[in-house]
Formats: sequence, C-alpha cells, structure tokens
Amino acid sequence: MDENTLLTQLEELAHSLGIEVRYEPIQKAGSFSPGGFCQLKGEYLVILNSTATKEDQIETLAKGVNRFDLTQVYLRPGLRELLDHFSK
Repeated sequence: MDENTLLTQLEELAHSLGIEVRYEPIQKAGSFSPGGFCQLKGEYLVILNSTATKEDQIETLAKGVNRFDLTQVYLRPGLRELLDHFSK
C-alpha cells in the first residue's frame, strides 16, 4: 500500500474516532518534530508537521490513533498491520 493511501486511511480512522487532524509547519529551534497527539479543551488533536516526510506523518498519526481501543473497529488488513507495528 502506498504512503498516500495509508495516510488517507489513517486520517479517516482518526476522524471516525473524533480526532481532529491538522497539518501545520512546526519549527523547533535546533531540532525537528514530526508532530504529535494532544488533548486541547477536551478535544483530541493530532498535529502533523506539514514539512515532515509522509513516513513521519504516517508514524505520528498511527501512534496517535493507537491510543484508542481499536479492537471493535473494522480496519483494512494493511492498516491493521501498520497499527500493530507502531503499537509496540
């Protein structure tokens, strides 16, 4: 499965879980951050660095959605495999 498809599927999953996904340029002096998961005013949010590679964006978003119970959620096999990889 290509990176664009994985990222799209992760975004759809995040939205179905009530997680807002934002792409914003993140500049941190002296280092790089691909983004992260947070809770803001009671709402779940994943901020992805718009300048990060697709691979970094996928990893960051996968780690964010893995914080939720996905046992009762239908996931395509490739997506389930990816999420299992990042849950370790």
